[in-house]
Formats: sequence, C-alpha cells, structure tokens
Amino acid sequence: MSYHRSVPPSTQTAVPSQGGCLAGFLIPPLAVLVVGSLLALLSLRSTYSVGSPLASSVSASPSLAGLAPLFTPEVRYWAAEIQIWAAEAGLDPNLVATVMQIESCGNPLARSSAGAMGLFQVMHFHFYETDNPYDPDTNAVRGMAYLRRSLDAAGGDFRLALAGYNGGISVISRAESTWAAETQRYAYWGSGIYQDAATGANESLRLQEWLEAGGASLCRLGLRQAGAAKIGDE
Repeated sequence: MSYHRSVPPSTQTAVPSQGGCLAGFLIPPLAVLVVGSLLALLSLRSTYSVGSPLASSVSASPSLAGLAPLFTPEVRYWAAEIQIWAAEAGLDPNLVATVMQIESCGNPLARSSAGAMGLFQVMHFHFYETDNPYDPDTNAVRGMAYLRRSLDAAGGDFRLALAGYNGGISVISRAESTWAAETQRYAYWGSGIYQDAATGANESLRLQEWLEAGGASLCRLGLRQAGAAKIGDE
C-alpha cells in the first residue's frame, strides 16, 4: 500500500529543448536533406537503443499500443478507463495498470491499514473536502497526478517513480538501502511487472511471484467490487 507524504502536486510547465544546426557548412539543398535525415536516424537509434540511459524514461511515456494482456482480469476490467486516465496524466497505460495491480487489484473500495483508499490507494491528504475518494475517476485523477509528479522527480526512471509513489517522493533522492522494506518490495514487484507489460508480453513471472506472495488475496474482491462500483454509476 502507498504512503504518500506530500501535498497535491501543482501544475508543471514543460520547457522546450533547444535544437542545434549545421550553420557552418555550405551544402547543396539535396545534400542537406540527405545528411539531415541520416543524422536524425542515427540520433533516434542512439536514444532508443537497448541499454540506453533513457530506456526507462522512454518506456514510461504515453503508449499507443494499449494495455498488455498480462494483467489479471480484475485490472483488465478497467482497461478502457485506464487508457483515459493515462492519457489525461501523460502516462503509459501499462504503468498506470501496474500501479493499480499492486495497489488494489482493481478493487475501487480497497482501504489499507494506513488509510490509503480506492483503486490507486491514495492517502486522504491528496483529496479535496468535496471529493469522494472511492469514486474511480476522482481516485485516478489524484493518484495519477502524484505518479506523474513522482516520475518527473525521478527523471523518467519508472523504478524510482514507483518507489516514490509508495514511499513518498523524498525517497527518490535517497539510497535504496534507506528505503522501507515495503518500498523496496514495491519497486521490485512494480518495475518487473511494468518491464514485462511495456514489451506487450502475455504473461509476467514477476506478476506471478507477486500473486504467490500474497497478491492473489488482494484480487479476490477486485472484480466483484469493480462491478458493483460501475453498476452504481449507471
């Protein structure tokens, strides 16, 4: 379960990066086009290659591929909503689904002993007085705003972002040896599940580990409670 320790995030404005140019070369227009295309291709290949330092941040960006089939039925039940919530927050749907998987397994009425509530186990201080924490849309808006903030603080590293979502954003800048045991487990489960999901895998050994370690008990109420919540909204 999550122990978010900061106030609701404020709106952040992205600053466009500055580009470069080949101003010192006098090359015929066709040659400029060819050279520019080759340079762009090489740049993309370098940026997105396996093992690149940006690999984790790239995969955590919004995805057009949809939800991986490896998630449990309780989470896939929310597939359409996850796509919407992810798009609104600028997140990969598979990252959003990963958080739902290990937070509530799709149970909108889930509540932890620490007081975290709903699908994304959001703490009370992230809500406004007029909010219903157990309303799926409201819970998602508050939870995903925090996940987005955590991902930004982690420089796009989804493993650190997951740790920040669970243990508070302040853990991102600290050595992992200082993290609470729960946060270490959370980062382990979440990063493994998400890495598998980001490839579009049909199954995940890490997800299976999580289920066998106690996640299955979390899922028992997920589908039934999700259905009750949707019926109540109609």
